[in-house]
Amino acid sequence: MAMVDWPDLDELKQVLDVTSSDWDGDTDDTRLTAVLGAAIDQTKLDVGNWVDGYDEPDYSLQRAALRLAELCALKPEVAAAVTGGGIAGVVTDPVYNRFLHGHRRVFGIA
Repeated sequence: MAMVDWPDLDELKQVLDVTSSDWDGDTDDTRLTAVLGAAIDQTKLDVGNWVDGYDEPDYSLQRAALRLAELCALKPEVAAAVTGGGIAGVVTDPVYNRFLHGHRRVFGIA
């Protein structure tokens, strides 16, 4: 299986159709850089029991993180839910959930 990396800033900019470098971020990792980092972190949390350096993303997890970054960049209320520790606005997104299907290691107890 080919080595897959998490999405990068150029991929996110392509999805968002951003052609300038105005939103690339700066020395304190703001703007799209921070959105992408938060989306990757949330994807790892949604998988559960993620161990950096041991676990690696596959194509589905890569696409899940990119989808989540897209949602957070386009809809601030989703970004607020993610950074606030909840994923209420994200869990209902069918595309994100499809990419995560079969990857969750931890399930909530109702």
